[in-house]
Amino acid sequence: MIGRRTFLTGALASAASAPLAGTAARALDGIERRDEVSFLRGPYNLAFYYRLNKAYRIGAGMHFFHSKQHDLLQHTRFEDRAGVDARFDKEAQEWLRDPPAIEPEMPYYSNYVDRAMHTLFRTIDWTHMHHEQTYDVMAFREIPWAEKKAWTDRAVRYYLTMQTPGVPRSVAPLELTMRRAGIMMKPYFNYFRNFYPLDQSLFYVAHWWHPAAYETQMISGNSDQEAAMAQTIDLMYREVMADRPGRMLLSREIMPRYARMSPESANIFDNLHMLHGIAYSILAYPGWSIEEKRAEMYRVIEAMGYQPGDEAYTRRFREPHPEFDPRTYPAWVRSPQGAMGMIMMDMLMEMLPMMYPGGLSKASHAAIMQQMMKNGRLGIEPGEIPGSLHDAFMQVAPGMRMMPGSTEPGETPTMMVEHMLSAWNAKAAGIPDVAPIDMTVEPSLGPARVAVR
Repeated sequence: MIGRRTFLTGALASAASAPLAGTAARALDGIERRDEVSFLRGPYNLAFYYRLNKAYRIGAGMHFFHSKQHDLLQHTRFEDRAGVDARFDKEAQEWLRDPPAIEPEMPYYSNYVDRAMHTLFRTIDWTHMHHEQTYDVMAFREIPWAEKKAWTDRAVRYYLTMQTPGVPRSVAPLELTMRRAGIMMKPYFNYFRNFYPLDQSLFYVAHWWHPAAYETQMISGNSDQEAAMAQTIDLMYREVMADRPGRMLLSREIMPRYARMSPESANIFDNLHMLHGIAYSILAYPGWSIEEKRAEMYRVIEAMGYQPGDEAYTRRFREPHPEFDPRTYPAWVRSPQGAMGMIMMDMLMEMLPMMYPGGLSKASHAAIMQQMMKNGRLGIEPGEIPGSLHDAFMQVAPGMRMMPGSTEPGETPTMMVEHMLSAWNAKAAGIPDVAPIDMTVEPSLGPARVAVR
């Protein structure tokens, strides 16, 4: 069937030598599974492909450079990074200008990383399948608007239950899953963003595109999606590619209506997009062997995966721009500061008392804040200490107390994670659930309006 991914079956992968827990242990118990689950059948299958084909193909082009980036990072010598960053940025742009007819799976252009850590690609492709399902539901005219949520919920249930435990991404927001992951003091933290800024900014475009496409469907109803999507596509080529976002945009920012309709899917996609960035930073980091990278990668996959009870937190987020129109590109979308930066800053504030139990001088605290802000932006800025956030903190504020597992591959900083989770649970108790959206009234497409707040 054209446009539909077909899954590899029966191929074997190398056994791992180190004992691991959770997903990693299951994936590496002798061999890594490659007998995959097929897509969920429904009357809507391929509706997005046939009805909004250019939008489908743009996503396929983005998944090309999602795939190829893995092997490129693993095989690039660190001293060659700038040239590789520039060349691949040009190649990836060509794939967006003339996108492919069908979507590649992750192993197609990164077979080395596929052999080294296949569960990473299972996780990505399984969530890309959920992208396909949910785009199709929205694009299929014969599903009445009031029934879109029920069909989307059906796709969510399939996604969460039909795959190996640990592979589906969590339905909880990043506020929770990033605390579970505990990566901020790892030596690879933000390596991709800082040392491959062109390629990273292209992924910021991709992570704008997906929620923008959903929200375009949400504002246009069943009848006007072609006209609305043409405007969003034109915006991407005319403005977004020329002046790329400065951060990873979250679903709640770019698709606020869809996030209220399916907060589960919104959080699943945010958790996948964050996993992309973490994976690229791990692969870009020159200080670990491929076995150590695999151990850390599988630890993160497990930590950010779905866990029973995550449903209680599905709507526990705020929407900063509830009336955003995806056909517009205001300054706050371009800015390096946004919801993701606020999450990371909150986590840092929770960590500092444990890392510096004796307190910090005003000068040291200011220096840490400055390095945190610089580290969170693309490239290496004047005054920024290159490398990990851990290295920068150690230089500007010596005496940091390290938690066990903070820097080692495959190890979780349990004390820090438990402290952050406790702090967030206390905050979450005061955050009201984001309200559902009324799907009984089908929207009609109007002129584009810029949301200024």
